Amino acid sequence: MSGARQLALSVRALTKRYDVTTAVENVSFTVAFGTTAALVGPPGAGKTTILRVLLGLTSATSGTASVAGPTAAGSAPGHAVGGVLAPRGLHPARTARDHLRIYAAAASVAAARVLEVLEMVDLRAAAATKIGAMSLGQQTRLALATALLGDPALLVLDEPMNGLDTAESAWLRDFLREHSRRGGSALLSSESLAAVLPGADSLIVLNEGTVIYEGSPARLRRGHPDRLVVAASSPIALATMLAARGFTDAVIRTDGRLAVAEATEPQIRAAAAAAHVRLDSIIPDQIHPDRVLASLTKPTAAPAPRYPGPPAPVGVANQQPSPMPYGISR
Repeated sequence: MSGARQLALSVRALTKRYDVTTAVENVSFTVAFGTTAALVGPPGAGKTTILRVLLGLTSATSGTASVAGPTAAGSAPGHAVGGVLAPRGLHPARTARDHLRIYAAAASVAAARVLEVLEMVDLRAAAATKIGAMSLGQQTRLALATALLGDPALLVLDEPMNGLDTAESAWLRDFLREHSRRGGSALLSSESLAAVLPGADSLIVLNEGTVIYEGSPARLRRGHPDRLVVAASSPIALATMLAARGFTDAVIRTDGRLAVAEATEPQIRAAAAAAHVRLDSIIPDQIHPDRVLASLTKPTAAPAPRYPGPPAPVGVANQQPSPMPYGISR
């Protein structure tokens, strides 16, 4: 495909205020078809508010949001979109099949689609299993299956990685990657950068309702690289020699050690030999993605409510589904 990709969604100068609280202020970003994007930030950063506006469940105070075409902020999208918010409205006494049948009927989707989406998320063998007996990973797959009922091109998923083990997280990333290969797109939210980094094509980092980074994971990591921490007899002489060889990103830490980015251990040893500097140790300092996120954001004093009304945890007897946990349009 030549030229720029078609946009799956676009958010422009989006602001949402609740009385004296501003949940989101002047937020702008885009997501193209064929890509997966992640909204990342601490609790209260505004992630769920943005998703609710995109799904037409909350009206914006100002700004615009469009889903596969321009629409007023908060209006119903004009293109197929499947969304999952928290809580997920999974009644513990229902079977997976019955849960999907109810939502298929509500969305005017053919009943035959139920078995198709169960197959897509590898839950066909668990169709008759009650939701209360399912693992968290299976419940996540069932919530995803619900969003897939309308065969959407765009998936909007709130905290889908939350609580998943390594295997289930990898399965979900592979699923979303294949969805993108077929020309679809996904926007997911997360409080953990590490959880979404392996599968995201682009990142939108939020803090206190504003965007503080938008771009590729690679560009973000270049600004926060892994380093080799070197104890040397003369860190200044070593840093000077490294700079002469093109390795200019070297920082002397408070303990006197030199933290070097991009250079390999053999390159550091060669520079030390050339500068007649003794090396006492070289220790890798790999930056965990969530350390990067913490360096970009700060915690909020009182996170804003994620959604109106009380939470609806799975596993409570006689629990009724919370309203509007899914967005399904055709």
